[in-house]
Amino acid sequence: MSSLVWLVLGMLLALGAVLVAPRFIGFRAQSPSDFSGKGPQFDLHRHLNGPILCEGVIYGPTGRVASRFVADMEARWDGNRGVLTERFHYDSGAVQNREWTLVLNNDGAIRATAPDVVGEGTGRAEGPAVQMEYRIRMDKSAGGHVLDVTDWMYLTENGTIMNRSQFRKFGIKVAELVATMRKKDA
Repeated sequence: MSSLVWLVLGMLLALGAVLVAPRFIGFRAQSPSDFSGKGPQFDLHRHLNGPILCEGVIYGPTGRVASRFVADMEARWDGNRGVLTERFHYDSGAVQNREWTLVLNNDGAIRATAPDVVGEGTGRAEGPAVQMEYRIRMDKSAGGHVLDVTDWMYLTENGTIMNRSQFRKFGIKVAELVATMRKKDA
């Protein structure tokens, strides 16, 4: 075979490894069952309830900070059905509102909808972790793209929730969010 064929074959294998490897190692390879029985139990009825303060950073595709935000959240539950309202205040001065409807099954499974979520998000709470996957449509000012989101929330010993989300387009990470969530003082 010619050198060009080997070069192209090598490039295709490297690209395949870059796109496939995250499914088997790293952030996206985690499973809710990895957290079973490890640490405090994440009870959405208790830990995502009432007024919540969220502070975070969004990183762009190169890993540089793209935006910072503070969000006021309010969650309320009626049995296994909850509503989580969010009001984000970005460092650019922009304000964004979102309202999630959450449905919990007794086995820890979660279904979630919001106006900018395409279809229905699904997830699971297990041990100190909650994992959600959904597709979100970005605002028209951000191009209107639909991104695949993998969202993890981890409950810490003091009740603070650490949130890490990755946003992908065609399997390539285009943004990442890291935030804290904690109950507001009354």
